Amino acid sequence: MSFCVLEDLHPLVGRDARATAGGTPALLYANRILLSRLFLRLAGASLLFSLFLLTGCGNPGVANKAPAVNLPPTISTSNGGNSGNPFSKVQSSGGWGQFGQGPPTFVDCSPSPCDGITFLMTQGISSPSMSGHAAKFDLGGTAVYTDALFNNHLIGPFSSQGLPDTNGALVPALHDFTYDVYFYGDNLGLSQALEFDVNQFFDSKGFIWGHECRIAGGNEWDVWDNVNGHWTPTGVACFPNSNAWNHVTIRVQRTSNDQLLYQSITFNGVTHNLNLTFAPGSAPSNWYGVTINYQMDGNYRQDPYSVYLDNLTFSCQ
Repeated sequence: MSFCVLEDLHPLVGRDARATAGGTPALLYANRILLSRLFLRLAGASLLFSLFLLTGCGNPGVANKAPAVNLPPTISTSNGGNSGNPFSKVQSSGGWGQFGQGPPTFVDCSPSPCDGITFLMTQGISSPSMSGHAAKFDLGGTAVYTDALFNNHLIGPFSSQGLPDTNGALVPALHDFTYDVYFYGDNLGLSQALEFDVNQFFDSKGFIWGHECRIAGGNEWDVWDNVNGHWTPTGVACFPNSNAWNHVTIRVQRTSNDQLLYQSITFNGVTHNLNLTFAPGSAPSNWYGVTINYQMDGNYRQDPYSVYLDNLTFSCQ
């Protein structure tokens, strides 16, 4: 069984062959591929797969990409809202992977520096911090429009939270997910985009709930269309504040007929109900698990910048 990190999300095999919501070829846009590492443990053997996920956003003229604290011993799988027992302070958890990705292939590289990209995650930051234990994420380098991808396998093989789900019962029972985090940067205008993703894989299906706050790309939230492989603008503005803590809460659901439902984005206290539904993508039968991603995208000069995450909580049921 396995589970994938939406290492920036998105369907298999990836190259920028997508189109934007308006139908313009994706090569005219800044589309980023998030390479999702998929760790599998099958018949006693550990296998490593790379899942190319498309993520991207839209700057015309740029062909750049497409999209621990201990856990409670059990996770609620009851019906209802998505307020199940949470994984709290995940920014302080073990199990974080970190990769660089750049055009034209967006194959992930590690460790830093690699392929002209520098990236780093540093835990235990006391200032700036809300909890006294923030995590700092850095992106820089010489290669423009390159990204830093950070991911954590929460449930399934290689779980960072002690939930390997060896009998395969937990992951398919989970259907409501909430990704809640505070982030801080002293110059967020240097970011091309920031991405927050939830991923679920089982029964040869890939559910990738990708959310991207386009900053240089137009200050709007986009969500990922798994089947068609492109970002869909939501019409919801995303203007994060520099030198202040921004709070984002993302709620998504796998419906009773296995559709991806983007329920809402709450940003700095304002809730926007999306109610957008998409079909799932396909995945190899051995891919299994629940993961989260956080990604930072570089701009046309690859200006270095840092973002701090704190009080990262993930709930599922």
